[in-house]
Amino acid sequence: MSTKKLPELLAPAGTLDAFKTAILYGADAIYAGLPGFSMRARAKIDVEGVKAGIELAHAAGKKVYLAFNLFAHDFEYDNMPRVAEVIKYLAPDALIVSDPGIVMWVRENFPEMPIHISTQANICSAKTVKFWQNAGAKLCVLAREVSHAEFKNIRTACPDVGLEIFVHGAMCMSYSGRCLLSNFITGRPANRGACAQLCRWKYDVILRERDSGIEMPIDEDERGAYILNSKDLCLMPRLAEVVSANPDSLKIEGRNRSEYYVGSVVNAYRCALDAYAADPDNFDPAPFMAALNRLETRGYTTAFFDGPVRPDAHNYETTRSTSDYHAAGVITAVDDENITFELRNETRVGDEITFIVPGLIDGVSVKLEKLINAKNGEAVEKMAAGMGNSILIPRAWLGNRHADKFVPYVLAYKSKR
Repeated sequence: MSTKKLPELLAPAGTLDAFKTAILYGADAIYAGLPGFSMRARAKIDVEGVKAGIELAHAAGKKVYLAFNLFAHDFEYDNMPRVAEVIKYLAPDALIVSDPGIVMWVRENFPEMPIHISTQANICSAKTVKFWQNAGAKLCVLAREVSHAEFKNIRTACPDVGLEIFVHGAMCMSYSGRCLLSNFITGRPANRGACAQLCRWKYDVILRERDSGIEMPIDEDERGAYILNSKDLCLMPRLAEVVSANPDSLKIEGRNRSEYYVGSVVNAYRCALDAYAADPDNFDPAPFMAALNRLETRGYTTAFFDGPVRPDAHNYETTRSTSDYHAAGVITAVDDENITFELRNETRVGDEITFIVPGLIDGVSVKLEKLINAKNGEAVEKMAAGMGNSILIPRAWLGNRHADKFVPYVLAYKSKR
């Protein structure tokens, strides 16, 4: 059996439950926002939540990196003594930064803290990697615009610094996510977690003749013209090539995504990486891609992997995410007889749900022959999601199929009606 070294699998966490989910499904490391000072400032987690997540991760042997990737104004440095206290309290394994002034501040105040340079720094070349390495960086997150061929050249030129690439998630219509449209048009700075997602808006395109000044609208159809709407990045089909180029870390985008999304994507990539390590010559991404195709997305693209993007990297039809499946719920408690399952969508008698078993790409399905209300033990025909609504699933329905894997935070999906 091959013992090929694998890159780190880095998962996002915007909630404490996302921390727990990422750990359960096999992430090697987790990144979260330094509360109030990162690209995802609106993520639903506070300082105590991040502290709890870091402690859980460390107990499981995982690392946690905190994003501190704002571009700071002078007045914001007045608050840095308070920021320093928070960083000391949280004790992350590294800080993800992009502003040269913040890099200097971190080196002055936390000389032993590893610095990871954010994708916001737009790193596209070996020269830029070496610049940041000389400035004290331990790892550089390369721009999404870097092709696979360019990555291999950078890896060769920079063998002694960490290199991280995005493999999955939303694509910002800007340069490496450094978008100015939101702040300019709506006053909501994307760099501070307030992005209005103008790249998802419907636009009317107007052609104006230079000489006459006559304006002529460029029409598409009744759905409008979604001229900026990128599909989601997915490098699963090219994962063997990605890993063979020896990146140090593979990053999944999604600090504002649900626990269902985080768990589903992390499990797919964890299983795929392990399968590749076991038998690189016969690795087949198809079963892992099938798992990712169950998620609601705008479609997938390999983006800049082969060079400049092609027209099929964008979705000109709609911004709506589509899938035949959605989250069924999550296990919240277990005992010898029953699994307590909290619903995420309406569920009825006769529905089939499939548990996403950590470490396995093939799920475990069970048909709900009856619905037992976990609060009062009464049988019902259907139950809505929300308000903690949960059902009891007898363990006997699952038989002996991976019985030890059914633990809290295990997710399940089901077909939409």
